[in-house]
Amino acid sequence: MTDLKTVEHRLLWLSHWMIHHANHIRPKADAIKTGGHQASSASMVSILTALYFSALRPEDRVAVKPHAAPVFHAIQYLMGNLDRESMENFRGFGGVQSYPSRTKDVDDVDFSTGSVGLGVALTSFASIIQDYVTAKPWGQGRPLGRMVALVGDAELDEGNVYEALQEGWKNGLRNCWWIIDYNRQSLDGIVREGLFARIEAIFTAFGWDVVRVKYGALQRAAFAEPGGTALRDWIDRCPNQLYSALTFMGGAVWRKRLLEDLGDQGDVTRLIDRRSDADLAALMENLGGNCVQTMAATFAAIDHDRPVCFLAYTIKGWGTPIAGHKDNHGGLMTKTQFDAWQDHMGVTKGQEWDRLATIADPDSFQRWLDQVPFFAQGRRRFHDSALPVPTIAPPADREISTQMAFGKILDDLARGNTDLAARIVTTSPDVTGTTSLGPWVNRRKLFARTEQADAFIEQRIPSTAKWEFAPEGQHVELGIAEMNLFLLLAAAGLSHSLFGKRLIPIGTVYDPFICRGLDALNYACYQDARFLIVGTPSGVTLAPEGGAHQSIATPLIGLAQDGLAAFEPAFADELAVILEWAFAYLQRDGEGQPDERTWLRDETGGSVYLRLSTNPIDQPGKRHDDAFRQGAIDGAYWLRPPGPNCEVVIAYQGVIAPEAIAAAGLLADQKRDVAVLAVTSVDRLNAGWTAAERARARGNRQALSHVERLLADLPSHCVLTTVIDGHPATLAWLGSVLGHRTLSLGVEHFGQTGTIGDLYRHYGIDTASIVKRILNVRPFDRPTAPFPQANW
Repeated sequence: MTDLKTVEHRLLWLSHWMIHHANHIRPKADAIKTGGHQASSASMVSILTALYFSALRPEDRVAVKPHAAPVFHAIQYLMGNLDRESMENFRGFGGVQSYPSRTKDVDDVDFSTGSVGLGVALTSFASIIQDYVTAKPWGQGRPLGRMVALVGDAELDEGNVYEALQEGWKNGLRNCWWIIDYNRQSLDGIVREGLFARIEAIFTAFGWDVVRVKYGALQRAAFAEPGGTALRDWIDRCPNQLYSALTFMGGAVWRKRLLEDLGDQGDVTRLIDRRSDADLAALMENLGGNCVQTMAATFAAIDHDRPVCFLAYTIKGWGTPIAGHKDNHGGLMTKTQFDAWQDHMGVTKGQEWDRLATIADPDSFQRWLDQVPFFAQGRRRFHDSALPVPTIAPPADREISTQMAFGKILDDLARGNTDLAARIVTTSPDVTGTTSLGPWVNRRKLFARTEQADAFIEQRIPSTAKWEFAPEGQHVELGIAEMNLFLLLAAAGLSHSLFGKRLIPIGTVYDPFICRGLDALNYACYQDARFLIVGTPSGVTLAPEGGAHQSIATPLIGLAQDGLAAFEPAFADELAVILEWAFAYLQRDGEGQPDERTWLRDETGGSVYLRLSTNPIDQPGKRHDDAFRQGAIDGAYWLRPPGPNCEVVIAYQGVIAPEAIAAAGLLADQKRDVAVLAVTSVDRLNAGWTAAERARARGNRQALSHVERLLADLPSHCVLTTVIDGHPATLAWLGSVLGHRTLSLGVEHFGQTGTIGDLYRHYGIDTASIVKRILNVRPFDRPTAPFPQANW
């Protein structure tokens, strides 16, 4: 235990010195506080010490509380996994990150955290994915690890935490630990009294073991002394705010208050008087979560795989001059406070960055560090080979929707015996059947660790859904919680790195409800998880559904979301080409050099978003030309190429294709030349264009993007008309590529029910409206109303 105390001391110093250096010593270009959460880090030091240096094994995975990032980085530095330069540049460009990041930090981060609550919930889904992988013949062989979350008590205000608890209970969650840093202080104040009782009740209701770690070794020893029972009762009754305030004021005030409240009771008075002010303060601050001995013993006592919630009582700012103060969340020790604290910690000036400073026998201690089990195997990032992608053929239907085509393509994959199909895992938040996953699930079954028969099959009741649960199943059914969907996709999309076995995760969701899980979607992309998300049905085209089931902003989300390539095909053959490309794209992990044909960094790979529709439309027939196939992937191709005198281009994306094509036909008699541009991915078009512009700004005058090549031959007088079943701003930027007059049509409001025809006419995206708007525009029209005079 001496070595753990030494580690604890070192981590407390290194984490706080790193923050102090960044705020008060490192040269700054501005007056903005760098920050770093000294107090929130201090409350976690003992817990992290006991966890990483006693309890964990290499197969375990940890989501570190965002505000404890400095302690995590100090751990890596102490172990020699992080250099001094990175530590000195904490929260600086290229330095260690504010919050642990899989993609931006150089040390061994398992799960990114920062958007509070999401890292917590992700551990439960990672445990489910671990069970999924090990249930398969190709996934066996690695020991099961524990998925561990270090949780700030204020994070428990996040609703997604409780959604995850319910989903975990439904899926038989195991091998999951959540360790709550119960310091009873949040950003704006003190946590409400009695919260611990609510926490225990909730976790117990969902089948978790709850372990309350309230008293440290010093306190338990004091309770065994004469008068100790009265002291323990006083601690149990003391309100959170008062305990925090007394901690900040120190031993003398502790003594005065305890004697006032407990009175002259003989034994209890002698218990207090036997201790100096410093000893009394150390006793009262020795809560379970700040006692490395207690935490190590508590972790070691768990001998089962049931999920466990450790409620670890701590002092925010423990061991520092700002301990307990209600303003300490974002507060920092002053230079004067820090100088005094440095003397207290015994660190000599000039040795602040020395890993093993203050250690009497550094060689012996280093040998002990070298034997710590968790770090014994080095960096714990795994890899798995890319899976061959079979040829994806579109359905032969003359009329079909993209949603139905997606379901048929997956059903064809389910019939086959490819390695890719074996690694696909699908999931959906209670919309499996209505998003066309039903045929896939019927063939590939639902996942559960133990067999669960379908009562309808047993009773011979006809049903299109065959809901058989089995270990070999390849679909994880979720409840109606889109946050859970994206967190499960994040966990499955990291399986190759976490567990050494690649998965191809596919999630389906009603397109408007992508917004309900947007924080988790962004979080999944920030982790660089790899998955395919299918939003369907989309837009106002779902018509009678109306209301909140309509989506108009989702194309802009696809355009803006980093790490996500967004597509909206109109036809089944486009979808087939895109899916074949996407299955390979999900598995790429290259160096990211831009392809000078498109200026896209396709070798880096990423996730993919498909925005699909339920409206069946006539298909164009068989198309095999390379321009079509490559254009569908790059983002656009000419459905009707422009001539030298082209007056109008109609550029559409998605299900609005029939209206756009019909409008072009009606305009043929009134315009010399009408071209039609099929846009399959405004996201990739825009990304290539902006990347090419950056390349030109850096001196490569030859850089030219795909969209620039497509529009290069258009006359300057040509009018671009863009149409989408979504917000018109999605495609409006096309006019900026070469400076063409642009008319952008789309949907800016939602909530109206009706037929597709009714709604298209209402929003001005039907064929007649498109034609009318184009005929009313001249290339060089300007607004005729005067601009309002500025009131200077």
